[in-house]
Amino acid sequence: MGMRNRIARLFTIKTPVEAYLVTYAIAVGAIERGLTYMHNYPGNSGVILAIACLGVPFIAGAKLVDSVKVPAISPVRAMPARATMPVPRSGGRISRSRPTPFRRGRGSALRSSRRTD
Repeated sequence: MGMRNRIARLFTIKTPVEAYLVTYAIAVGAIERGLTYMHNYPGNSGVILAIACLGVPFIAGAKLVDSVKVPAISPVRAMPARATMPVPRSGGRISRSRPTPFRRGRGSALRSSRRTD
C-alpha cells in the first residue's frame, strides 16, 4: 500500500462516532456563518441566509450517518448472508394469483357451482 493510500485512509469516515463528530463540526461552522450573515445583512435578508446555513448540517449529517456501516456486535456470532432464499415448490395446487399451464377437467367440488377451473 502506497503512502498516498495511507494518507487517504486518515480522511475516511469509518464509524458512526466519526460521522457525528464531523456533523458537529459542520454545525458549529454553519452557526458561525449564520451569525456573520445576520451581522453583515441586518433585517430579514440576514435571517433568511442564517436559516439557510442552519439547514446544511441536517442534510450533510443525514448523508454521513447513512453512509457509515454499523459494526457487528460480535464477529463470531455473525451469520453468513444467503444470496437467495430457497423457493418452495408447490406440488399440484392451483393458485388464483397465477394461471395454470393447462386446464383441469374437474371444475368445482360443488355441483351447484358453475365454475370451471
